[in-house]
Amino acid sequence: MQIIRSVAESDLSGVVALARSIGGGLTTLPPDESFLRDRIDDSLRAFLPRVRKPGGEFYLFVLEDLASGELLGTSGIAARVGGYEPFYSYQIRTEHFVHAPLKIEKQVHVLHLKEAHRGPTELCSLFLRADGRRGGLGRLLSLSRFLFIANHRQRFDETIIAELRGYIDQEGKSPFWEAVGRHFFEGGFSAADLLSGLGNKEFIADLMPDHPIYVSLLPASVQAAIGRVHHETEPALALLRAEGFSGTDEVDIFDAGPQVRASVGEVRTIRHARRLRLRSIGPEATDAAETPAIQHLLANGRLDFRACLGAVGEETDGAATLTAEVAGALELQVGDEVWVSPAR
Repeated sequence: MQIIRSVAESDLSGVVALARSIGGGLTTLPPDESFLRDRIDDSLRAFLPRVRKPGGEFYLFVLEDLASGELLGTSGIAARVGGYEPFYSYQIRTEHFVHAPLKIEKQVHVLHLKEAHRGPTELCSLFLRADGRRGGLGRLLSLSRFLFIANHRQRFDETIIAELRGYIDQEGKSPFWEAVGRHFFEGGFSAADLLSGLGNKEFIADLMPDHPIYVSLLPASVQAAIGRVHHETEPALALLRAEGFSGTDEVDIFDAGPQVRASVGEVRTIRHARRLRLRSIGPEATDAAETPAIQHLLANGRLDFRACLGAVGEETDGAATLTAEVAGALELQVGDEVWVSPAR
């Protein structure tokens, strides 16, 4: 049995181990123990009850294997990007050039540095260990966040975005960084990404070019990398598209990875989420035929968030039945609230 839950102070060593195994590319989860200790502290404060509107809260969740106690992955939500730390991206705009006497008309894509101080909610910090990529755990890790948002709408913006890791070539390099970023920053891609993740973003405003970049002046291989995801991120992109997310005209400033966006009401998991009352806790299924074919995302309705995949027996009056294993994993008792949404 695997469970998604809000991070705890005792998870520090496990979160550090996960961050160090990523190998870069996850800006919001850099492999720095001091930073991650602060990040966990920030998350613990975010889950406190006196939050009435989205601010600078950062919610961190972990995927735990209940049998071994090991952490298999992480996911997070930034309630609102920007604020004290600006949110930077490149916005792709189309500019028109016309010379009527020669009947010449051109459309050119141009990258403009964008700085947001009061942005939308962001999905972030999604990572799953290679040995945990089975049985729908990646789906659970990603989509369970939507059940938390559904149950605490006042804590989040009406728009949700996700920045996805950009394309890396066979040599392990980011074509976009090699063509653009490295000319303005002495360190490598990983160093710039780490600094940004640690909150040291002053160098972006000071060093990165704020003048427009004409895409057509870049090599063809670099143009092709703009808005393209890392091969390991393709499943995450497909999952978000199935949830109702669509592409935007913005990309990451370092690797040109794509940004996707959706309104809260458009997200499939949130639209289909139902709040039920746990009426009874049934026995465990003893045979595969006894387990319903449709798995659900299940979560408690509390700030000490817990979610898992499982079967639910639902009655017409809004009552639910869970197995003892699932009820125990969610720490639910008869009479408690349970949130349910189809896993697919």
